[in-house]
Amino acid sequence: MSKRHSQKYKIDRRMGENIWGRPKSPVNKREYGPGQHGQRRRGKLSDFGVQLRAKQKLKGYYGNIAEKQFRKIYDEAVRLKGDTSERLIGLLESRLDTLVYRAKFVPTVFAARQFVNHGHVMVNGRKVNIPSYRCKVGDVIEVRQRSKDMIMVLEAVGLPERDVPDYIDTDHTKMTATYNRIPGLGDVPYPVQMEPNLVIEYYSR
Repeated sequence: MSKRHSQKYKIDRRMGENIWGRPKSPVNKREYGPGQHGQRRRGKLSDFGVQLRAKQKLKGYYGNIAEKQFRKIYDEAVRLKGDTSERLIGLLESRLDTLVYRAKFVPTVFAARQFVNHGHVMVNGRKVNIPSYRCKVGDVIEVRQRSKDMIMVLEAVGLPERDVPDYIDTDHTKMTATYNRIPGLGDVPYPVQMEPNLVIEYYSR
């Protein structure tokens, strides 16, 4: 099993939830944590524990973003006008790797990061290989011509387990996607409940 897959499944097991809605998630069979003590009864979490768990789940969902980078996104959300938790989700959804995943060009967020890193993606006609690149409304994301026939890409397009959200217009014949608007929490098709308000509480302690 690759590091990417083992990390993905470990996050699911640690959270006790199938956070990406994947049919092969081990949580579908075993709803307890990994390791020899995973089956012990879970004690009631403190307020801090609940907030930490919400932060770990949200951070893990987006490919287990590094803590320093995730904190920067939070800091930027605080500076923006409006509801901080909604702005946090909007910033996370504006990442290039997230949009590549949402457009169903790849099967997982981890694959999206690698796909962008390896130079398979263009934004407005220019190659971008930075997964955290912040896309703007109106940007057109496209799979490079030489990458459009990759087996991973063709399989991802046909995945029945998720749909492209309505804030992205996707043309799978051309392998392009247009970022139409910044979504709020209610617009994002999370398979499990995300609680960005608790993430805000965690960082604002």
